[in-house]
Amino acid sequence: MSNDGTNMNDQTNRLVMGEEGQMSSLRGRELFSYLPAYYEISRVMRSDMEAKGSELDSLYLAMDATVAQFFVRTATWGLERWETELGIATELSKPLDQRRSVVESKLRGAGTFSGRLVKNVAEAYDGGTVDVTFHPAEWGFTVKFIDTIGIPPNVEDLKAAIEEIKPAHLAVEYKLRYLTIAEVESMTIYENEHTTQDRYLGGGA
Repeated sequence: MSNDGTNMNDQTNRLVMGEEGQMSSLRGRELFSYLPAYYEISRVMRSDMEAKGSELDSLYLAMDATVAQFFVRTATWGLERWETELGIATELSKPLDQRRSVVESKLRGAGTFSGRLVKNVAEAYDGGTVDVTFHPAEWGFTVKFIDTIGIPPNVEDLKAAIEEIKPAHLAVEYKLRYLTIAEVESMTIYENEHTTQDRYLGGGA
């Protein structure tokens, strides 16, 4: 009887211990780990920790989401507040990354007009390297995209931002980068078929 009872208890312990892996709450598992060992086979305590842990999981997620709104590159639902503070029209139809670029560019656009200022603003939109070259004799400057191939998706926003910070008497020219013949020839058939037309010279608007 003693052996049978021991075997039955062992089977029960294994069954209940196996349920620990089924706890979906990360912090529920953490809370459960702090309890005395004799609670390990308690379904009641396991359920209690799961319930409390789920509440904590939700709380921590909400806290993380709130903190994310204080940074432009991670803001989502709080992006509208950034736009309002900076006088930017909110366009919910735009992708979040483009809206973030507008906000970041606006933040970078403060200060005396210079090539560095234009570069900072342009790179906030493009996300890649941009060269800015001034042409004093022609009263203008050129913004050349180095990393981005084809037409940047939010190039009109970029143009509007640069128009806002540049002196009215200076003209601006944009030089886009397209795939070279060598780059096209080195592409596989799959890469060629999945490359958008705007990345080829003459393929964009």
